[in-house]
This record gives sequence, C-alpha cells and structure tokens, in this order.
Amino acid sequence: MTFEKIGAVLLGTWVAFAPTLGSATVRISEDHGGRIDQYQRRFAVLRSSGERVVIDGLCSSACTLVLGAIPRQRICVTPRAVLGFHAAWVFGPSGGPVTSPFHTRLLWASYPTSVRSWISRNGGLTPHMIYLQGHELTAMFAPCEGYRI
Repeated sequence: MTFEKIGAVLLGTWVAFAPTLGSATVRISEDHGGRIDQYQRRFAVLRSSGERVVIDGLCSSACTLVLGAIPRQRICVTPRAVLGFHAAWVFGPSGGPVTSPFHTRLLWASYPTSVRSWISRNGGLTPHMIYLQGHELTAMFAPCEGYRI
C-alpha cells in the first residue's frame, strides 16, 4: 500500500461531531499516523478553525503532532485515549523503513515540554513504540468533561 493510500485510509479515522457544550469538536480515535507533512497541514487548518480536539482512542506516530499544533486548552482526553510515540522513518534504498533523524527532530520539536520529559523518561524516540495513557496522560491534558463520546 502506498503512502497516499495509507493517508486516505487514515483520513477516515477522524470523526467530527457536535459536543453538548461549546463550539465544534474533532474526535481523534484509532489514528495510527502517516506522513508528517500531511498531519502538519491538517493540524494547521484545525488550529485556525478554533475547534476543540477530543482524543478518544489511539493517536500515534504523526497523529501526536496534534499536541503541539493545537493549544493545550483546546485538547481533552477520554479514559480511552492512548498516545503512541516512536522515531520517524522513511523508506530506505532497499524499500524498508529507515529511521530519519531529521523527521524525528521535527516530531520532538513539536511536543510540549511535559511530553518531551515523559518521552525522555521512557526511553526516548526510538523505532519502538512507547505509549502514554491513563493518569500520566491526564496529568498533562485535561480529561474531557461535558461531551458525549
């Protein structure tokens, strides 16, 4: 499957819905990430829209760029929220994944200080996924209240 096809599949993992309070909300769930540039563009539009973001399930890889792109006060997490972090990669000469220091630095620079500290304490951005969830996550981002999930 090509990155373009993967991106098209991943675009379908976001569901916009009307919250019980306030303005429009975007719900992120079961988003495994994709191309960093596509997520940067998507989150720039979302940032400008003023919409809130509810993380209600898996948000991993490039999806985690949301943490730096959207103001913290517009992000909340449900008990099902899980953030997955790893080093960025590109296709190498043989067609397999190769860690990309440049793109990994882009990810790192986008994260709030509290997230970077957690990542550092948990082994850093490596090819292996690490997961932030539960009490550690709600210590950094507000739990969602007043929304039908």
